[in-house]
Amino acid sequence: MKTPALLAVLVAMTLTGCVTAPHALNAPYPPKAEQPAAQPAPQQVCKIGSLMTQSVLYFGLSRHDAAPVSAAEWQAFVDKDVTPRFKDGLSVFDAKGQWLRSEGVVIKENSKALMLIHADTQEAQKKLSEIRDIYKKRFKQDSVMQVDNPACVDF
Repeated sequence: MKTPALLAVLVAMTLTGCVTAPHALNAPYPPKAEQPAAQPAPQQVCKIGSLMTQSVLYFGLSRHDAAPVSAAEWQAFVDKDVTPRFKDGLSVFDAKGQWLRSEGVVIKENSKALMLIHADTQEAQKKLSEIRDIYKKRFKQDSVMQVDNPACVDF
């Protein structure tokens, strides 16, 4: 008599864990790999100098209905509008730009690239936006491109 009860207990123990959980019935086969948890971007560490932001603004010199922006107009813009906002310094490079108009025409023009090194702050971004807006309005430009990159800077 003890044998059938013992047998029932052994069968029950053997079958324990064989029941499939309801959510597993709808699981894909083969099972998909779990997505890794999003990791925060590693903080850049400078081997030398301090971490700052390098912004380069690209200014086209051509205008739709007027002569190109002259060297004197450009320098007045830098002196009056850029330098007061970024007194620590800047660099200006001559550039040759090209872009595709909405009509499908490639436009090539002389340009200026303005490089600024600054702290990554909302105040600096505000000043950059002001410079871009002033230039677009004054010289009737559609856009001024801005490219930002982290930079390790040492003086």
